[in-house]
Amino acid sequence: MTGGQTVKGAHGALMVLGLINLLNYLDRYIVAGVLPKIEREFGIDHAAAGAVGTVFIVVYMVVSPISGYLGDRIQRRYLVAGSVMIWSLATVASGLAGSFLALLLARAVIGVGEAGYATVAPAIISDLFPKSRRTRMLAFFYVAIPVGAAAGYGLGGWIGETWSWRMAFFVGGAPGLVLALLMLRAPEPPRGASEVGHDATLRVPLRESLRLVSRTPMFWFNTVGLTMMTFSIGGLAYWMPSFLELERGFSATQSGIQFGAITAVAGLSGTLVGGVLGDWAERKREGGGMWVSGIGLLLAAPLMFLAATGRTPLTIFSLLFAAQFLLFLNSGPINAAILNCVSPSLRAFTMGLSTLLIHLFGDAISPPVIGGIAQASSLERAIELNAIPVLVGGAVLVAGALYFAREKGDRLPLPTSASRS
Repeated sequence: MTGGQTVKGAHGALMVLGLINLLNYLDRYIVAGVLPKIEREFGIDHAAAGAVGTVFIVVYMVVSPISGYLGDRIQRRYLVAGSVMIWSLATVASGLAGSFLALLLARAVIGVGEAGYATVAPAIISDLFPKSRRTRMLAFFYVAIPVGAAAGYGLGGWIGETWSWRMAFFVGGAPGLVLALLMLRAPEPPRGASEVGHDATLRVPLRESLRLVSRTPMFWFNTVGLTMMTFSIGGLAYWMPSFLELERGFSATQSGIQFGAITAVAGLSGTLVGGVLGDWAERKREGGGMWVSGIGLLLAAPLMFLAATGRTPLTIFSLLFAAQFLLFLNSGPINAAILNCVSPSLRAFTMGLSTLLIHLFGDAISPPVIGGIAQASSLERAIELNAIPVLVGGAVLVAGALYFAREKGDRLPLPTSASRS
């Protein structure tokens, strides 16, 4: 196959990866829709409940670089299929937890499974499609974030109120077993298959990989900006259903389904628009996707703040829709920028390292930080302050775009010491 073309079977593989990603975020956020019920059953407060999100993220981010390193070396479809199987079984186990400690352990295992998937899938997509289409294809993949999260909120709230919070985990975990089998039939593109002139046999040693990535400024600009966004989105996603229920008087079903619907529509439209804008901006100038991401975050920050001050459903949900639309503009462009700044032999590892950093300083700490602020004051005040990192992230990405415009061509060279399989 000639470099720079779409790989045969690419769209079918993208569909399977997208469905898995939808389930990924459904299983991740279904806990948010039933969090008040978990608090009541186990007798925990907001700060302790934040640990349910933190233990998942901590394990997820620690395992991600390891999964990424493996993803640059072994058959990726097997790694993905096994990972989906692990997290799906752990989601079912969450519903069987007889104690708060058992629930934390199950959520930790989910982190292991999801790390094996989330770091490898974007690298597969980069090998399936050429750079000229990559942002749009990644945007399609990342559409699963708002849709899956919305499904998690909605299913969690509805099933939790209709039956029990345990049943919500049973329903969320079962489909992954089928998707794991479908992944085994997906095509496995050679690394760099969509690139012109890339040698797919190159294997970069771990120390050399770390050295090359750490010396790439565009990796750091994008990762810092994405970290700030991840902190805020993680905190918003985790606590907004509880805020609507406990401080605005919504029912669990209303808060879960309505917030989930807003997230789904705003996230779906924002992600798709961001994919188109990102490819358009990249055609206008290399690095143009960073401008789309940075401006999106700068515009989203004040809207997120105002949404927390709203008192009526119309005000709250209108502002949340606009804020989330602008936040999700970034999904395709910012991840494409991270992948494009390295050579194909390093992409899974680079995504793993970026995943470690954005969660270590992002949503691994935002649920308990926001929960702690809420415990000291109110959830309203905590969500208001959550807009600050969005503003900072936008400023960093704009600074990165300005830097890139001056420097140009900041792409990792292939190391001369790379080994060949």
